[in-house]
Amino acid sequence: MSGRDKDSYNIRSVENALHLLEALASDGDRYSLAQLSDRLDMTKASLFRLMATFENMGYVERGEHTGEYQLGMGAFETSQKLLARMPLLRHARPVMSHLARQCDESVYLVVRRGQDALFLEMADNDQKVNVAPLTSHRFALERCAPGKLMLAFSEGPLAAPENTTSDQSQYRSQRYCVDHNGLGEGSSALAVPLFQQGQKLAGCLTIVAPTFRMNDQRINSELLPALKAAGDMISARLGYNLYSPKGLT
Repeated sequence: MSGRDKDSYNIRSVENALHLLEALASDGDRYSLAQLSDRLDMTKASLFRLMATFENMGYVERGEHTGEYQLGMGAFETSQKLLARMPLLRHARPVMSHLARQCDESVYLVVRRGQDALFLEMADNDQKVNVAPLTSHRFALERCAPGKLMLAFSEGPLAAPENTTSDQSQYRSQRYCVDHNGLGEGSSALAVPLFQQGQKLAGCLTIVAPTFRMNDQRINSELLPALKAAGDMISARLGYNLYSPKGLT
């Protein structure tokens, strides 16, 4: 079905409701109706009706004194149920936890969302100095290591995308990408691709750490071998055959 055909089935009220939830979830702040009206270009009357519905269902909570709105526990409960049923996350979590303990660095599962890299899940570490948590944050694909890998492997592990750049060709041949300051000043990221059954890119496994702990020697001797092994394990659990160019069918 083409994009135009899909658009013809869109229900405006549902779109508005989803845009509202995304706005409330974007940075965890509280908003007044006036702020949301300006941000979403919707009338206060329309927003009030949506808010009343969400509030009755527990998806939105309204401050008793301020009258401002924020996401409610119903939204968090539903999101946790959805994440628990996500095969990629279910298979990745135990491997991520082991890798975080092994390397004592933060490990992220990153997936593609349109033209952004979404940092979906994190396994934390015990270091005293760390990069601020990135869970639920989005970054432009071309800005960060996992996003660059997603662009390079957008057609899967075998077929190269059209108009492949020299950098993308390098990422495909070495099957990893490292960048510095892409996620913020003083931060570094090291990413490997994750594949699933049917030659499809499932996401990226990424180590994020302060740059002073991510020198070339440590990356090559410690972090990259461990990250690649963990990525291969997750891909295998997702049905990708590491030893066959065709993968599992």
